[in-house]
Amino acid sequence: MYNHASKGYKCPICLGVQGIENEDTLLKQTDLIYKDDLVSVFINSFWIDTAKGHVIVVPNEHHENIFDLPRDIGHRVFEVTKKVALAMKDAYKCDGVTIRQNNEPASDQHAFHYHQHIFPRYDGDSYNINMIKKSILSVPNERLEYAKKLIIALKTK
Repeated sequence: MYNHASKGYKCPICLGVQGIENEDTLLKQTDLIYKDDLVSVFINSFWIDTAKGHVIVVPNEHHENIFDLPRDIGHRVFEVTKKVALAMKDAYKCDGVTIRQNNEPASDQHAFHYHQHIFPRYDGDSYNINMIKKSILSVPNERLEYAKKLIIALKTK
């Protein structure tokens, strides 16, 4: 409906969901913390300084934004988001979570595949100030620590 990906767009999220690791995606299979028939969850490659280890929940099929997202997949995204948010509270000992989802370039959508962020939040973390700063590109070994914590916590949810 409202699509902005250029012709020949190589979707980095689709590559991650398919298990492909190459120069067109930053997602690694060690970032994958959950996958079912409809959605996958990855530790995000870019971090906000005070919200390290945040995740993205994505549909396995390519849907560019909320305007394209089928209702049943949207419901599953929400269910998994709640499950991961609860696991994040246990695994990271965070004080809360922020759920964020951007649609279209005007809202700062950069990867043109629907993805919902879950950020761990801590009292006094200055999230909103840090959110406007340049995000940090993490390295896979840094992300692995957070992935392991969430994988363990998800087993109890």
